[in-house]
Amino acid sequence: MHAHSTTHRTTSTTSTTTRTLRTLGLGATALVLTAALAACGEQSAPDPESAATSPSSETSEVTSAVVVGDPWVRATKGTEDPSMTGAFMTLDNPGAEPVTLVSASSSVAGTTELHEMAMLDGAMSMQAVDDGIVLEAGRGKVLEPGGFHVMLMGLRDAPAPGDEVDLSLVFSDGSTQDLVVPVKAFTEEEGHYHAPGTGDHDH
Repeated sequence: MHAHSTTHRTTSTTSTTTRTLRTLGLGATALVLTAALAACGEQSAPDPESAATSPSSETSEVTSAVVVGDPWVRATKGTEDPSMTGAFMTLDNPGAEPVTLVSASSSVAGTTELHEMAMLDGAMSMQAVDDGIVLEAGRGKVLEPGGFHVMLMGLRDAPAPGDEVDLSLVFSDGSTQDLVVPVKAFTEEEGHYHAPGTGDHDH
């Protein structure tokens, strides 16, 4: 009888231990599953900070405030120096802040500069405008023969009437305007260009 009681206690203890280990095993499995689900949730949740700084949200084109009107390029046939020509247009700034035309470029020219006609030693002379062409707020400039203009030098081709020339204008507000400009016939020449005007333009 004593031996049977001892065996019964041993069996009962073993059964209890097995149930305890089984319970602990299930508990550990639940903890592992919970941690895995939490990890998946952390990976799938969007990061607001990274989304805010993504390239698509940072990249935006600057819209130019300057209105370009009636652009044209002078044909080189009949000019004294067919290796260069000028581009002309009106530039209006309807904004509340001054904007400067700082540079220009064209695939037809080796060099593109901003120029003006100015009196030098009693004679009209063409010179570069290193600081750009300033467009005051609410005002504009007329780029015309004898005044401010875009000078295309080292021409790769001779622009003829009816041709079109690409021209890119870069402004101080960070904007760029890409134009396709018609070529018009050369009509007359006094030195290089007509007598100068003021270049100022009101709306």
